[in-house]
Amino acid sequence: MAKMKKKDLGKGIRALLSGVEDKDTGTQKKIVKELSSTVAMVPIKYIEANPFQPRNEFSSSELEELTESIKIHGIIQPITLRRLSDDAYQIISGERRWRASQKAGLEEIPAYIRVANDQAMLEMALIENIQRQDLNPIEIAISLNRLMDECQLTHEGLSERVSKRRSTVTNYLRLLKLPPQVQQSVRDQKISMGHARSIAGLKKVDQQLQLLNDILKKSLSVRATEEWVRKLEKGKDSKKSASASSKKEQGNQVKMLEDKLLQRFGTKVNIREKNTGDGQIVIHFDDREHLNQLLEYLKVI
Repeated sequence: MAKMKKKDLGKGIRALLSGVEDKDTGTQKKIVKELSSTVAMVPIKYIEANPFQPRNEFSSSELEELTESIKIHGIIQPITLRRLSDDAYQIISGERRWRASQKAGLEEIPAYIRVANDQAMLEMALIENIQRQDLNPIEIAISLNRLMDECQLTHEGLSERVSKRRSTVTNYLRLLKLPPQVQQSVRDQKISMGHARSIAGLKKVDQQLQLLNDILKKSLSVRATEEWVRKLEKGKDSKKSASASSKKEQGNQVKMLEDKLLQRFGTKVNIREKNTGDGQIVIHFDDREHLNQLLEYLKVI
């Protein structure tokens, strides 16, 4: 399995970027191609937020969860930076990961580096990278996500660019929403793309991690994993069906009581019961005289 090249921001990357804007087109293409698949470790102190970032508010709870995850697992998906100078970089995508890394106390963060006016060249380099045969599903997903975000493509446009069906593109991108433990297992080839797709079908993280644990411990096949998910969903459906049946029965009982009260008072009566168990009994009356008759019957007056 091919690994993404990861370098610190030393002489190699600095030399690559030095005077890149003044180089000829052919040389620029080679540099962009190299940068598209190279992850550099950039000091956090060199990075600044994008002042034009449309999203400027981040959920404190989500940021805290990501911070704790980074402390344990590190950063799986690098952020993307635009080089401003040798020691200044601006965030293109990944500001939440950058903020969480700061809170986690990291001094450097993995990043892809872009240079000015490289949009078309980057798109070609990423597409070429995605077509390689030695990438694992997570590496493909990251490249697809970069192509979509940085080149402002829809899922449909992305599928056309890389000559893959839209459903295939969507399945790859869903992998990036899985917990870090699952993504790392895909990277390490402990589980397959088929396993990961089944895990992605579960909504709760604890269920996803339980399924991952079962796959690893019991060496579950993709077919067995799919069956595991089906049984879980079937159990949910049974619970929903039982709940709906119970609510229907309760509704019938309430209707029967309303009919009995109608016979007793000679007027419409509604019973309104809440999920908490409390509620109201509403007795309808036509006018003041009718109200007085009801009050007399109830021995209120």
